[in-house]
This record gives sequence, C-alpha cells and structure tokens, in this order.
Amino acid sequence: MSLEVRIPAMANAHSHAFQRALRGRVERLAPGGSDDFWTWRTQMFALAGSLDPDSMHTLAAEAFAEMADAGYGAVGEFHYVHHQPDGTPYGDANEMAFAVAQAAREVGLEIVMLPAAYHRNGWAGGDRPPEPGQRRFCDPDVDTFLARVDDLCAWAQSVPGVSVGVAAHSVRAVPAGWLEAIAAYSDRNGLVRHIHAHEQRREVEECQAEHGCSPIELLHRSGFLGPRTSIVHGIHVSARDVQLLAQTGTTVVSCPTTEGNLGDGYPPAMTYAQAGVPLALGSDSQTRIDPFEEARELETLSRRERQLRSGLLAASGDLWAKLCQAGYHSLGVDGSALTAEIDLGHPDLRGIDRADLELALVTCASAGVVTAGAARRRSTLE
Repeated sequence: MSLEVRIPAMANAHSHAFQRALRGRVERLAPGGSDDFWTWRTQMFALAGSLDPDSMHTLAAEAFAEMADAGYGAVGEFHYVHHQPDGTPYGDANEMAFAVAQAAREVGLEIVMLPAAYHRNGWAGGDRPPEPGQRRFCDPDVDTFLARVDDLCAWAQSVPGVSVGVAAHSVRAVPAGWLEAIAAYSDRNGLVRHIHAHEQRREVEECQAEHGCSPIELLHRSGFLGPRTSIVHGIHVSARDVQLLAQTGTTVVSCPTTEGNLGDGYPPAMTYAQAGVPLALGSDSQTRIDPFEEARELETLSRRERQLRSGLLAASGDLWAKLCQAGYHSLGVDGSALTAEIDLGHPDLRGIDRADLELALVTCASAGVVTAGAARRRSTLE
C-alpha cells in the first residue's frame, strides 16, 4: 500500500521574502533586553537598505524554493522595497518587484504581488517624514504609487503564474486619503487588497490619537474593508473591531511564528471563528517556513485563548482545508488544483489512521512530511 497521499497545498497569504536574511541575527537583543517590534524594525531597515535587484532576487528565490518544498502552493508577496536606497526610483520603477516575481516563477511557485503604499513614518501632530531606512519604500503621492501598480499589472498579464493585488502598508504609513484611493482602485480593477493592522498596541494608540478611532474603524470609514480585503495580524482588537470585520466579510491573515518571535501577541482566534471572520496563514518574516507549524501554532493558541481543548480544529471540522480556502480567497487565486504530496511513513505521521489525517495535519505534522510540493510541478509556469 502506498504511503504517499496528496493534500491541499497551503496558501501563504503574507510574505516578506527578503526578511529570510534576518534569521538568527535579530536574536542578538539590545542591552537590557527591552527589544520589541520597533527595535527589530531598525534591523529590518538596515537589511532592506542593503539590497539591490540582484540580491533581492537571490533572497526571494531561496525563500520561495523553501516554501514550495514545505507545502505552500502560492504566495502573496507584500512588497514595499520599491526604490533605490535614497528613494530615487529605478529606471523602471518596478525593477525590484520584477526581481521578486521572477524568483517565484523560476522555482514554480504561484505568486500574487502585493505592492504596498508607503508615504510617512507615522503621525505626531503631523506627518513624520520617513527615516533614512524607509525612504526607498515611499512615494510622494498616491497617484504615483497607483501608476506603478498599473504598470505592474500590465507586465504581469503576460507572465504565467504571476498576478497582482494592491496594499497599503499600514494606517501609520499612509494618510487616510490614500486608503480611500487604494480601496477605490481595488474595486475598479477587481484586485484583492491587503494591509497590516492591529499588530502592536502602539500602532492602535497612534491611530486613536490621529483619527479618534482604531485602525479597523478607520479602514471601515475609508471603504477599505470588504470581501476583497485582508487584514494582516489583527491581534489587539476590540469587540467592535471584530464586528466590523465580520460584517464586511474581511479576512484576517495570522502569522503565528512571526508574531510570536516579535512578541506581538496573538489573535483572538476563537472570537474570530465564532464571529465568522475567515482566518488565513502567512509566513511573514520567514522565521519559519512551514505551513504545518503555522497551523499548529494557531490551533494551540486558540486552545490557550479559552483554556480548553476545543479550539479551531473542533470548531471547523477540517482546519487545514479551511485555512487553505481562506488563504486562496485572500489572494484571489483558484487553489483547487494546488496539492502537495506527503509521506504517511514520515515519523510525524507514522501510525496515524487515515481517518485521522486531517486532524494530524494541524497537530502533529511538519514540513518534513512533504515529499513533493505542487508548485514544483505547475506546468503553467514552465
């Protein structure tokens, strides 16, 4: 009897491929041990500032090959390293995006490029200008940003396995008017739209100071929420925030291994499930590239949330399939044909009854069980 079976390949709904190069180095904490997301961000800026199209391509190819081998079938690349380090556009303003997209194509991984708008370093009674490490992320106005997205969409139409959505980096990185313009652009062009939101308490506090509401409430006011929308992280949320996400059909993309590594906190997964908010997964900073570990972490957190064994798995019936479905919806991709081959003889799964496999995928398995990632054999990308 064959020990190899095929399962749905997971959608990686949120990735910053270049951050794979931060592995290890960011674990050297500052004296006093007061490190948090904001101190980690300084090291990320330094890495981003060192990249050119060639090194970006190399890092992305390494990350995407690892994703394909781990059982991911498609990736949403939340891309904001747009320009040269001083903020000057390249000769072709999408040169860095092309480098990333081509890397995914070369390893056979389907990719949705999510170019992200970035304009400022937050708000403090007015727009704070970008720090030197942020200049290459930024555009002077939303029309310039959207014109570049237009060009990327036109290029991708002739490149198999590459599609395009649109993103705003966060409510701290763009003014409210940009959110409205990006949402309208997404609706006109039928594109998915993504944004980081509610990852850190400071982000929520700054939004409250600038706009008198939470980031999710601001996104609702701006017309940004909706069935095409994915909120990445969604950790520090109120009951009202959850209600707005549920009412608008917005997806939350959780990135458990990254959120744990950064000390961000964790999302109220059971609260989301009970409200009907779809949950998808992302590898984000590439601390780990393993969809089974992400799913297991999310399931474990859902049990800790209520201190019961009846977490997401018990609520969903087939958590792996639900996460896949929400992830491909988040990316606007038909993932029905994307599967991965796994080995039931691997130590992670050895002895598990076939009837229990869907339970084991999110509690026992790891990327080591994958013998052939579907993305490697996507004939449409050849």
